[in-house]
Amino acid sequence: MDAAAERTVTAFRDAVNMRPRELERWLATDASQEVGQKKGGGESTGHASGRRVVTLLRTRKGDLTEDDVAHMREVVSYVRRHRAQSPSGDARDSPWRYSLMNWGHDPLRNS
Repeated sequence: MDAAAERTVTAFRDAVNMRPRELERWLATDASQEVGQKKGGGESTGHASGRRVVTLLRTRKGDLTEDDVAHMREVVSYVRRHRAQSPSGDARDSPWRYSLMNWGHDPLRNS
């Protein structure tokens, strides 16, 4: 794994602050399935990403493919971009938070 991929893996591990089992439970909720952009009325992009994040969290670093690292980069970018769009007021039950959680990041958690 080259240095850029190593940095991506580290950034992914920093951005994703939900454990695999916790993320799986979240993805099974109605709230999770109701947020995000849906193409053709199916599963949202974020929800599909969350399922892949669960797999990536359970994959050993040495077993990651280039495609895996590319998805990790996408997750890091999404989390950074959407964290910057934090709504004013209580975000606890907001679509903003739920969307981030679909990508494996709970913005109300410190780490």
